[in-house]
Amino acid sequence: MKTRLLPPLAAVLATSALAQSPDAPPRAWSSFGRAGETGQGAAGLADPGTGRAVTADDPVRIASISKLAVALGVMRLVEAGTLDLDRDVSDYLGWRLRHPAFPDAPVTLRRLLSHTAGVRDGIDYALPLDADLEAEMRRLEAWDPAHGPAAGWFAYSNLNFPIVAAVMEAATGDRFDALMARTVFVPLGLDACFNWTMCSDAAVGHAVVLRNPDGSVARDDLRGERPACGAIPARDGRCDVSTYRLGRQGAFFSPQGGMRISARDLARLGRVLAGAAPGFLSSASLAEMTRPQWRYDGANGETEGGYHCAYGLAVMILALPGRPADCRDDPFGDGVMRIGHSGEAYGLRSGLWLDPATGKGVAFYMTGLPEDTPRGRSAFTAAEEGMIDAAGR
Repeated sequence: MKTRLLPPLAAVLATSALAQSPDAPPRAWSSFGRAGETGQGAAGLADPGTGRAVTADDPVRIASISKLAVALGVMRLVEAGTLDLDRDVSDYLGWRLRHPAFPDAPVTLRRLLSHTAGVRDGIDYALPLDADLEAEMRRLEAWDPAHGPAAGWFAYSNLNFPIVAAVMEAATGDRFDALMARTVFVPLGLDACFNWTMCSDAAVGHAVVLRNPDGSVARDDLRGERPACGAIPARDGRCDVSTYRLGRQGAFFSPQGGMRISARDLARLGRVLAGAAPGFLSSASLAEMTRPQWRYDGANGETEGGYHCAYGLAVMILALPGRPADCRDDPFGDGVMRIGHSGEAYGLRSGLWLDPATGKGVAFYMTGLPEDTPRGRSAFTAAEEGMIDAAGR
């Protein structure tokens, strides 16, 4: 196994002045194959307050790659017969979830996981502890007025995942963070969690502090202590998690982006998609997750400048053969189809990508990046492409 510091990344340096200073924001990566890790590296400070250097074992808020982990949990429950991808989720929730403009079209987990349910981020998907998801989803702004669940129209929306989390809770009677630990993290031996609630004390003590481009703290300056409140408190300021209602809130543990995980554990998660975790999910379930549930045909969704062109069940699919010419979804630049997911939040960019044919892949993150980080040769940023190149693909 190769272990080394990241080499100089011109693309990353160009996007952040801090990356050239002694207290550079952290970045880490781990490359892998089906047999295990093939290399890893890290650079920068995990905690600028203490001067602690980052390692590839330090957990970070990984952003939207969290969605992929949630889908793994869903598929485990599907295999157990607890959930059905194509059943009306209202049957699980105990309350009626409907697109107000398309009341006869049921909303299913397949539609929610593939961003084709007609849900929009027109409302805040980060909800306070005492929010009621049923009431929130009655708001017209939460839905695409022109496209319903049967339209096959893709529009990426974080709000899908609080709904998915609520469905998982209602079907099992387990709280989302504990359910993810039971169905995904513990079986795979990962020291990962959502919003720090179920991570080990050792992981909390090695949290990566997310920083803004100017060096200020953006998230997770824990100073070795577990947060007193895992997420957004109730509107009266209290954070009594015992008041959390299963199947009625869904957003408190940030299923859309709140997974804390290290680069090395993220690579282990990637190996699951490569089929290297027998007994965890069947090959049929993995195939269902990673096949295109939606593919761009030139006029059937919002690609964000060619960034999204094919999508499975919370799995992004890059460089799908036969895609339209305006797709720019190949940060590797080699035309090889890959699966995985990207992440972006609080100055962080992350990626988990693998070639399903060979099982080879890379997991990485970098922090301290501005929102307008320059694009590279693809619809992805030059910084992400630089990390991919540095990790040796």
